[in-house]
Amino acid sequence: MSVLAVYQQDPDDKLDYTIDWVPFLGGTVAAPSDTIATSVWVAPTGITEGTPASTKTDTTTTAWLSAGTRGDYIVKNKITTTGGRIREESILVRVRAN
Repeated sequence: MSVLAVYQQDPDDKLDYTIDWVPFLGGTVAAPSDTIATSVWVAPTGITEGTPASTKTDTTTTAWLSAGTRGDYIVKNKITTTGGRIREESILVRVRAN
C-alpha cells in the first residue's frame, strides 16, 4: 500500500484534507480527460471523518477529520469516475498532542 501524503494533527483539531486527482484523471485542471462521479472516504476507528460532510469536485475530493487519540491513521479515499475507472488512494494522519 502506498500513502499519497503524511499529515500531522492535534487531537483537538478539525481539519480538511484534499486529494487532487488530476494526475490520475488525465488532461489538465481546466480540461480533465475524466471526472469524479463518486467518492467514498473510510477512516479507521479512533479518528472521526465527515463533520462537515466530505465533498468532491470534478477533480478533487475533500474529507474533514477530527478527534483521534495519539497514533497513526490510514484514511482511504475511493473514487469512481464518469468513465468507469476506480481508484483508491490513502493518506496518513499522525495524531500527536502539541
